Amino acid sequence: MKPSHVLAAVAASLALAFGASAQQAAPTASAPKKVLKVAFNTPETSFDPVQISDLYSRTITPHIFEGLYQYDHLARPAKIKPLTALALPEVSADFRTWTVRVQPGIFFADDPAFKGRKRELTARDYVYSILRTADPANRSELWTYIASLKIAGLAEKRQKHLDAKTPFDYETEPEGLRTLDRQTLQFKLSQPNPRFLGALASSDLLGAVAREVVEAYGDKIGEHPVGTGPFRLKSWRRSSQIVLERNPTYRERFYDAEPAADDAEGQAILARLKGKRLPIVDEVHVAIIDEDQPMWLSFLNGEIDALASKYGAVPAAFVTQAMPNGKLAPNLAKRGIQGKQAVNADIAITYFNMEDPVVGGYTPDKIALRRALSLAMDVDREIRIIRRGQAIPAQSNIVPYTTGYDANFKSEAGDYDPARARALLDMYGYKDRDGDGWRELPDGKPLVIVRATQPEQIYRQYDELWRKNLQVIGVRTTFETGQWPEHLKKARAGKLQVWSLGSSADGTDGQRALYRLHGPQSGSQNLARFKSDAFDAVYDKMAQLPDGPEREALFLEAKKISIAYAPYKPTVHRISTDVWYPWLDGYRRPPFWNEWWHLVDVNPEMRAKALQ
Repeated sequence: MKPSHVLAAVAASLALAFGASAQQAAPTASAPKKVLKVAFNTPETSFDPVQISDLYSRTITPHIFEGLYQYDHLARPAKIKPLTALALPEVSADFRTWTVRVQPGIFFADDPAFKGRKRELTARDYVYSILRTADPANRSELWTYIASLKIAGLAEKRQKHLDAKTPFDYETEPEGLRTLDRQTLQFKLSQPNPRFLGALASSDLLGAVAREVVEAYGDKIGEHPVGTGPFRLKSWRRSSQIVLERNPTYRERFYDAEPAADDAEGQAILARLKGKRLPIVDEVHVAIIDEDQPMWLSFLNGEIDALASKYGAVPAAFVTQAMPNGKLAPNLAKRGIQGKQAVNADIAITYFNMEDPVVGGYTPDKIALRRALSLAMDVDREIRIIRRGQAIPAQSNIVPYTTGYDANFKSEAGDYDPARARALLDMYGYKDRDGDGWRELPDGKPLVIVRATQPEQIYRQYDELWRKNLQVIGVRTTFETGQWPEHLKKARAGKLQVWSLGSSADGTDGQRALYRLHGPQSGSQNLARFKSDAFDAVYDKMAQLPDGPEREALFLEAKKISIAYAPYKPTVHRISTDVWYPWLDGYRRPPFWNEWWHLVDVNPEMRAKALQ
């Protein structure tokens, strides 16, 4: 018996209330369509991988495009395994050469761009997708990240076209990015990178795109995502609703995972879902609900199946209703709803634009201003009042569950000390010269801090706390209101002075959190546009070392440099509260990856009966 038939038989024997057997790829007349209903609290921006960096769009794209590798959904600690690759890479002893073979027989979803032919995934598609990030015409949000991987010859190729102002050459492959044959690609790095496999496991960043599709749709490619993944885009109403549907030509792939032997939850999920053909659900409906109360009411009314994962957990204002004192509320438990709380592998930060004439700069007086503003931020009050206790204070940019994170590390970055803030401002000439109660700059000009904010109600609370914090130290502030995608564009262009936002880890390596301090990534991951030769030297050395004490010492040095210059104020690591209905089976919060919709089951009959 073929392996696929064995899996199908196992799935059939395990199928209970959650619908069709593994042999069924679509709903039948007797089996209602399985629709997973979720929500984002912030709008998406695009579905072209090279044009996005926001979490929300990057949650959609890995369900459509596939990278070479993936994280095992149930394995804790995290484990990487092949997705479209045949096996783990062949790696040279110096960690500079990585050779990957792509599985034959994987096809892109049908699309008019292919002119009626079945289009097989090849090694060249991955080369092309990475080259797109280097093409200056694309102005890719991913380029600085790709450049940091040190693929030999790629940055030089990009610079050559920038200098010559010529169209990008997609035919000539750089030394470090080669197709050895139709199904084999090889990466050669200009410096050792023991953790390069983690980059290859990012489907949201390095999913394969077909050249024919890009050329067919031109500047509309962000509206026409076509990949090899389990879903395809069915409909899209911008900032309102996204609908994904089962990719009807998706290859035979079945649920499997490797939870630890003592992982009772993981083992139970595996027992229920093992062998089911992926994707298990037929459609995913994503509603964009940017206000907390409508989001919570939508869940209570059964209009969405879960408030869960990085993009849409229970809003802070309703955590005490969902899980008072960390326990699921009785009224929800009676409905069979499940809930769980956990500290995230994420961070909330406030950044200061280092090129701004007021808060930027590297002179002692500018450093003192940023330190004073940071010391004035009452993070404890933010956690207690606004976040309803759903966070822990951050001491650096490194996030929990990643290398470099130390739960016992303590720094000024985690302090609230308005007296020290006032003393710093006095010492460096930020004084109230005209007696109006507000400090001026050392040269006597007005000191006004302009903080970017968003129109949703929750940001009014953050704004008011910010205003009060700065008032305590005699600093005037104003606000620049705009939608999140607009602010992100301005931030990358260096046009915001101060902004607060969140960031999530996408792997176990803590160095990824240091992108935002890496000089070459200014204007991309490095929103503060911080530039320090000393920091970059630490960063580059860290990238080449294997994990261990020597690398951990460099993490500490990197933290100290960041704290000394204060381009960022790390505020909190958030605690998320996930709740989901009993008709959603197999949900488990992913620590680092964004794709899980194809790995859960939905029982439409149970949902319909419960909502009668």
